[in-house]
Amino acid sequence: MITKLEQLPQDTLSNILSRLPQDILCNILSRLPARELLKCKFVSESWFNLITDPYFINKYYVFYNNLIYSQNQKEHLWVIRTLFNNSGVKIDFPLMFWNLDDPKKHVSSSPLNLPHVNNRDKTCWGEILGSCNGLYFIQGFPNNLIINPSLKQCHVLPLRQYSITCSKETYLESEFAGFGFDHKTNDYKVVLLQDVWLKKANGEREKGYWIALLYSLNSHSWRKFNAEDLPLPFEISHESSAVYTFMNSCCHWWGYVDKDGGGIEKFVLAFNMVDETFRKIKVPKIEYSCFSGECYKTLAPFNESNTIGVIVYPIRGIGVDKCFDVWVMKNYCDEESWIKLYSAGPVPMDSKFVGFYGINGFLWKDNDGRLVLYDSENDKMMDLQVYGKPEIRVVRYMESIVSLRRPVKKNYN
Repeated sequence: MITKLEQLPQDTLSNILSRLPQDILCNILSRLPARELLKCKFVSESWFNLITDPYFINKYYVFYNNLIYSQNQKEHLWVIRTLFNNSGVKIDFPLMFWNLDDPKKHVSSSPLNLPHVNNRDKTCWGEILGSCNGLYFIQGFPNNLIINPSLKQCHVLPLRQYSITCSKETYLESEFAGFGFDHKTNDYKVVLLQDVWLKKANGEREKGYWIALLYSLNSHSWRKFNAEDLPLPFEISHESSAVYTFMNSCCHWWGYVDKDGGGIEKFVLAFNMVDETFRKIKVPKIEYSCFSGECYKTLAPFNESNTIGVIVYPIRGIGVDKCFDVWVMKNYCDEESWIKLYSAGPVPMDSKFVGFYGINGFLWKDNDGRLVLYDSENDKMMDLQVYGKPEIRVVRYMESIVSLRRPVKKNYN
């Protein structure tokens, strides 16, 4: 239909477009894949204004992705996996499609061939965060990236001039990232929390301080928070904060602090992308129900309920089946509303969760290094025929027309 319209004389085309109701036009355009839809920006000025309007962009994101699922019953995963070959370590970025009725028929798309991603000689890739309206943040060293795989756009964040530089006195112990959207300014932001330690003269080390940095896509710049802006003291769990949990304009990490009198106080550390503030959300004593050993506590987004939860499961037990408990904060930011939702398993889980799908779908590597989707509601496991040793990162792929480039209006006269 779009091609035939473009072939019409300008006067005839303008007449047709002027008669087409806006809601029907939106419905038609929202059924196109992202890259095809963007070509329609140049059909007319009114189409350009519609397709670049933030309201339509958000509506398209929801409508198109729900449409694809309802019609095809296919889901898309974007995977970062570490593989070993004869030449050493290879980092792979396949986009996976699979049918829920028969995951063995999944199809891997051609490589994305994104700039800076496939040039991996001097870059180390870590976590992938998203989807945030179809955009993804890839944490790397020395470069960090924001990517829209639908449009094959890649935005390289500038080097962090405020970041810690390794020296004889200090070093960066770890770095935690958050990625989200500020709906008030239509801006995408990245927050980094850097745990800096001090080197002592005798070769030992001691706890130093935290640095917090914020990047804005609109300004293409970083700013550094003052120490008084941070809700100190806090620590962030390495094992439990790798899954993307952006909810209610906030990024979340599983935090804790050692009490002076002994014991550990646990909480959720949240950062609000709109007002750019940190806060601690109290949590009850959440322990694994099956035994009292060490446990992972992994934060999870519960999108259907617009809140967050915690998945609790044992650390020890490689090669054995494990059960896990699901806790949820029923009313977001109501610290008294935490409840244990259900327990599930046992399932053959080798390591930590690597992703979540809906409210009952859990992704992890099994004991053989295979990516598994577990539907806890129906107690059903699906081997997604994806392998990654030793590391694998998984996010749900969502089609999006959010551009990482500033739009330039075309002259239609």
